[in-house]
Amino acid sequence: MDNEKLYSLGLYEKALPPFLSWKEKMEFAQEAGFDFLEISIDETEEKLSRLDMDPAEISSMLALMQETGLPIRSLCLSGHRKYPIGSGDRETERRGMEIMGKALRFADRLGIRIIMLAGYDVYYELSDDSTRARFERNLRTCVEMAAKLSITLAFETMETLFMDSVAKAMFYVEKINSPYLQVYPDIGNIMNSAVAEKRDVLEDLIQSKGHIVALHLKESLPGKYRDMQYGQGHVDFPSAIATAWELGVRRFVTEFWYLGSETWREDVVSANRFMTAILDKGQKYVG
Repeated sequence: MDNEKLYSLGLYEKALPPFLSWKEKMEFAQEAGFDFLEISIDETEEKLSRLDMDPAEISSMLALMQETGLPIRSLCLSGHRKYPIGSGDRETERRGMEIMGKALRFADRLGIRIIMLAGYDVYYELSDDSTRARFERNLRTCVEMAAKLSITLAFETMETLFMDSVAKAMFYVEKINSPYLQVYPDIGNIMNSAVAEKRDVLEDLIQSKGHIVALHLKESLPGKYRDMQYGQGHVDFPSAIATAWELGVRRFVTEFWYLGSETWREDVVSANRFMTAILDKGQKYVG
């Protein structure tokens, strides 16, 4: 990473075509100007199976990071959408906790420092008092497991009412009161929530002060949370980044998706240039 930069900018893995090898993903992300990759562990069995990498596969990944000079330092764990830890189904709950344990071991072996937790008590079930209570109980266990490995769990603000704002994420952060549970907001998601509820998105973001570890830079529109390029939505990225910068954030991730376009290379480079231009200006907020 450029020593003159005061921030690091990561690329969400799903912005790259799935047919690329890990080496190709790392090499291209670096060529495009990114400092690290954020790996995805979503609800598909293909992604969840990554948590069962054997020692040889882990060694290969570590060697690739060393060879390419591009590390994987954060993990987006959205697999709990299918296997939520607040589920009323005992097998689903058990699987969710198993996934958490495996994700922590996987992160520890790869040197990943932050696991982004999807802020869902449940997703495909009805949320109620029992799912929220179960979520909180299991969350405490998850944080204890993370503390043992000194890995930070950080809530992603989502698109459902359970945790669609920083304020709602902070409710659990303050209640658990552990250095290993923090907030990793998705600016696109909290923007939609703020517009819907006629709130100031920056005031919501400020509520993460002292507990925000990074910021997901994602575009959105009212009722639409993904699958668009920067500039096609309503997120004011300069204001969001300036606010996050004042809160002490120096780690950012561009979150967008490969949608089959033949111009995916240009799209990734363009995203880097778009955010880098804003972040470079953000450095003036230091001091």
